[in-house]
Amino acid sequence: MKIITTILKGALPILAVFTMTQCTTASAASSDNEKTFIVGPQTADCTGVAPMKCLQVKEKASENWTNFYTNIDGFTYEPGYEYVLKVKTEKIANPPADGSSIKYTLIKQVSKTKK
Repeated sequence: MKIITTILKGALPILAVFTMTQCTTASAASSDNEKTFIVGPQTADCTGVAPMKCLQVKEKASENWTNFYTNIDGFTYEPGYEYVLKVKTEKIANPPADGSSIKYTLIKQVSKTKK
């Protein structure tokens, strides 16, 4: 019993430091949950659980388009326009097996350009 007590007493300060570090990291990371996406003027055929249409998205103009398999809450896509969007990302605690582990929410539509 004495050994356990000594170990616990010795572990508590380490645990407290770890917890404080986690809190600091979490608050600093809150600015990391925003992304800027460029959304292409057309969708592409893709396959998730079933065949579907995916938005074409990239984070930098120099990158290639990639399929975006989920939606962006608050964003209404209109074909023929290229968009620049600022979005908030949130981890989903228990995502469905066939769904994204990240929820995307529109913060601001920066631009909408006819293509």
